[in-house]
Amino acid sequence: MATSAAPRVLIHVQHLLGTGHLRRMSAIGASLAARGARVEILSGGPPVAGLETGGATLVQLPPARAADATFKRLVHPDGQPTDASWQAERARQVLAAFDRLAPDILLIELFPFGRRLIEFELLPLIERAVARTPRPLLACSIRDVLAFKPDPAKRQRMVDRARRWFDVVLFHGDSALLPLARSLPEADALADRIVETGYVRNQGSRRTVEPTPTGEIVVSAGGGAVGTPLIEAALAAREISRERDRPWRILVAGTGILPRIEPGLVVEPNRPDFSALLASAHLSVSQAGYNTVVDLLESRVRALLVPFAVHAETEQSLRAEALAQRGIAAMLAESELSPARLAAAIDAAAARPRPDHHVRLDGAASSAAALLDRVGA
Repeated sequence: MATSAAPRVLIHVQHLLGTGHLRRMSAIGASLAARGARVEILSGGPPVAGLETGGATLVQLPPARAADATFKRLVHPDGQPTDASWQAERARQVLAAFDRLAPDILLIELFPFGRRLIEFELLPLIERAVARTPRPLLACSIRDVLAFKPDPAKRQRMVDRARRWFDVVLFHGDSALLPLARSLPEADALADRIVETGYVRNQGSRRTVEPTPTGEIVVSAGGGAVGTPLIEAALAAREISRERDRPWRILVAGTGILPRIEPGLVVEPNRPDFSALLASAHLSVSQAGYNTVVDLLESRVRALLVPFAVHAETEQSLRAEALAQRGIAAMLAESELSPARLAAAIDAAAARPRPDHHVRLDGAASSAAALLDRVGA
């Protein structure tokens, strides 16, 4: 489909626990806008302060989140459950945005490989797109690791839905590091749909790393509250680590741990210059969420990963294991987390050389190019 006017792109994204999904889609939206597209991002999660979208327009839907890490209940930001009337209104707003923009490209984050909680709006949206003439290009965006489904029938249903509805599946990873088949054994059935983009940098992150070493130990908990055990263990581990004489900076995100400053220690909220902090740090201690790992890869800092793994979550563990196998980072399983074990792991990781790698990090630009090329723009 060739178009003389600016191509119109509608992006749908729902972050349920952390903020990584929204940040990744914002970076892709910004890259699409930089190539001349008119981009609207429908965001269904709680607002994120300081989010950078470049030339893309963010449209905030009535926000909701997952009640907890089981991802079984959709609730309002204050924890109250959503109801049928609220869901109907959100679906109405999503369809109204589609009709208003009349997009040439509809990009939906994660579904049908996740986001079961919001099928009430995604299924009508896809139905509306498929029925429209001219039909927009339908694209699905997935990260490097999917939440593993042990039931082969469920995995096959996801693959069948992807083949039925989507023209393109953007795989935001690097198969040389971590093939999609590690979390989706049936990935070969989508080979004609998958476009491997490389990892997507955070919008606004550094592109040229010229660190001035600070020697800090930087401990972070991502964008949600699930990192509280790591932060608490790190505060205790600092007292017994051989690295305790280095400056420590602990970013507490939504953990509820109060900021403070004392000799050799800064405890503070997350910072927009996180990637710059990593580039100059001696060691990063973190979970293994997508955006955090991209920042680690970009900065080439020594890293210790403690992947979030409760409620049978495997995403972060698979990612951390892949990095550990390549010598890019060290890993401590969350089940082994204690102040003493964390201190020992920090001491060992701090003694390693800075890592080197050739992992692709051009995912936002290559995603934009892949989509716009397919509509002749």
